[in-house]
Amino acid sequence: MAGKRAKREEQGLNLSFLDVVCCGFGAVILLLVITKIHEPVIIERSREELEGLILLLERELFEIRGETSVLKRNLEPLRAETAERARRVDTTRREVEEAEERHFAARDSAEQGSDEAGQLLSARQTLTEEMERLLANYQPPPNDTTVGGIPVDSEYIIFVIDTSGSMVANAWPAVQRLVAETLRVYPTVRGIQVLNDEGQYLFSSFAGRWIPDSASRRQSIVRAIANWQAYSDSDPSEGIAQAISTFYDETRKVSIYVFGDDFSGGSAEALIRYVERINQADRFGNRLVRIHAVGFPVQLYGGAFGQFSRFANLMRALCERNGGTFVALPTLN
Repeated sequence: MAGKRAKREEQGLNLSFLDVVCCGFGAVILLLVITKIHEPVIIERSREELEGLILLLERELFEIRGETSVLKRNLEPLRAETAERARRVDTTRREVEEAEERHFAARDSAEQGSDEAGQLLSARQTLTEEMERLLANYQPPPNDTTVGGIPVDSEYIIFVIDTSGSMVANAWPAVQRLVAETLRVYPTVRGIQVLNDEGQYLFSSFAGRWIPDSASRRQSIVRAIANWQAYSDSDPSEGIAQAISTFYDETRKVSIYVFGDDFSGGSAEALIRYVERINQADRFGNRLVRIHAVGFPVQLYGGAFGQFSRFANLMRALCERNGGTFVALPTLN
């Protein structure tokens, strides 16, 4: 009896342990079921939100593409109009240059027969080999080889003219007169050029190249100077540097005439050194480019002696080192 009772107690204990284990597994399964019930809802909600965002972005993309198409349609006429205007400007510029060339050519052709012999026979400059051959029997007057003390012995002439307000307002008639007188002292040269103190050309169509000499072109130069209005800061160093760096040539004799009343720039010595690096002296101390200058006493009348003095000191040194002459006018008349 006692053995049967102990066996029944052992079986009861085993059944209770299995019940506990089964209950634990059931609880775990129940938790998993509860969790899985809500997961499809969350996934479905996320999918709907993403699809809505994609549709929104697609609509915005379509709208942007439409606006881009409209802008492109509106831009095409503007591009075409801009291109047409640029074409018309280029055409007009070419027509102006061609008209100037035709004008000069026509005047040269008309004057060639009557002016050529007279210009050669009245030359007042040191003659090149070609001119010596043409004028072998001609001797210039002994006292007629300078203008205002300035030697005239070059084949090419460059004017660097201060176009500042003080010069234009007070000295412009004198500038025009001296340009015309200087040209008359050179009856024949190979080329002429005119720049302002900023390095801007009087005739943009001849920028960087020589203006061929003729009586008609000389008249055109004087007339153009009369109406010349160009920005200037009264610093001749830029115009001088532009002239000598562009037109210096080892085969040419050039004279640069600087007309001004003021030097508002920085270092005068820097300009002098720059010019000497290009316009180097030969073994006799001669230089191919002569630099002459004429000082207009505009600043003296206004009481600004120091400004005119800076210009005068710069030009004296520059002219002395480059075989030229500085002339200070006593009056503007």
